[in-house]
Amino acid sequence: MSTISAKAAGTITLAGDLTVNRLGFGAMRLTGPGIWGEPRDPEGARRVLRRAIELDVDFIDTADAYGPDVSERLIGETLSPYPAGLVIATKGGLLRDGPDQWRPDGRPEHLREALEGSLRRLRLEHIDLYQLHRPDPQVPFEESVGTLVDMQREGKIGHIGLSNVDEQQLEQGMRMTDIASVQNRYNLADRESERVLVRCEAAGIAFLPWFPLAVGQLATPGGPLGAAAREHGATPGQMALAWLLARSPVMLPIPGTSSVEHLEQNVAAAAVKLTPDEVDTLAVA
Repeated sequence: MSTISAKAAGTITLAGDLTVNRLGFGAMRLTGPGIWGEPRDPEGARRVLRRAIELDVDFIDTADAYGPDVSERLIGETLSPYPAGLVIATKGGLLRDGPDQWRPDGRPEHLREALEGSLRRLRLEHIDLYQLHRPDPQVPFEESVGTLVDMQREGKIGHIGLSNVDEQQLEQGMRMTDIASVQNRYNLADRESERVLVRCEAAGIAFLPWFPLAVGQLATPGGPLGAAAREHGATPGQMALAWLLARSPVMLPIPGTSSVEHLEQNVAAAAVKLTPDEVDTLAVA
């Protein structure tokens, strides 16, 4: 396991000046059940974060809604002062009413409050990449994005990202400002955001696929990836991540876990290399 490294995935540069290894870590699952409350094993969650750094993961994605507040606080407590080159991305724009409950709030005043809270919990003076977590149908999209632009001008945000957007919203955001990343649901079994990915490729925008393993659906031995995994001496979950990495040069997977063992398996996927023919074959499997 000591030879596992996220460096094997190669690098990607966000917005021209943030170069990171192309396999990151999503910190959503470092919380309690339903992404609510404290983790069952707080020290175990800290071990996962520390091990991610040891494995050369230098991009960590979180959000104020995870817990809420719990994931960001654990990151700040465990990793601050941060090692050089580590990029912390977070998100604002969702409220939590209970386990597995998510409610959009894109009002400018809420986004400002969310950002200030993230800065405190993460122990940062500015956020490298701050993402609108989800468009709020009750708030004009340009108002929410415009608030992020204002906070960027104030020096609190380095780069702006969007999450859970369609192609039209991405185009609207791009007309307002430079968009560094898009984080949408995408995996081998769910490619509803394919057109958004293609637009990101054309514009050189990093694409962060959430739900990369379909919560384990793609990681089962008897699933669609089992035979290909055996040929590569890999697990089905590693094949699912390798497929994402091979699918597009702008892809930046951020698989999450609360287990050090599972983290190591995920990062090891960076070394699994698929041919173009394998990518096409798996896409129709």
